[in-house]
Amino acid sequence: MEDSGYRRLNPKCRIAMYLKNVIYAAFFTLIMLTVILTFFSGSGYEIPMIVGFLVLGAAILYWIVAPIIFYWRYRYILTDDRVDIRRGIIVVRHTLVPIERVHQVEVVRGPISNMLGLADVVVTTAGGSVCIQYLELAEAERVAQELNKHVNRILKDRKKNE
Repeated sequence: MEDSGYRRLNPKCRIAMYLKNVIYAAFFTLIMLTVILTFFSGSGYEIPMIVGFLVLGAAILYWIVAPIIFYWRYRYILTDDRVDIRRGIIVVRHTLVPIERVHQVEVVRGPISNMLGLADVVVTTAGGSVCIQYLELAEAERVAQELNKHVNRILKDRKKNE
């Protein structure tokens, strides 16, 4: 895959992903253990118990490996005419958003991202929204300003042509 011009994420993003995964894993583990021990403890339920523990183990393995793969595959580029994002863990998605379709640009910071100085840029179009995730705050602000600059330029060009 050609990477010319694509930007990669800061390695700090893996910390944010792992922290989120620890929270997910804690809730999922609590629920799975409650289900396994409540409904499948006792004789005759060995196979459902084993399946439950295998599902729990697979989920925990996924939460450990997923941030590494996500970080390795994630890249984005902002050009004069489009936002291009490539990401994925199991399924790799390539999202292209034409700048002329952008309606709103928003910088979003959750508690974990805020703690690590990261932010997401949410680009909204009439067809939905796309998120450029795990950017450093300064980079997120720069991307949002650049997108707004491109959108304003397109709007001015349209007014001139009317």
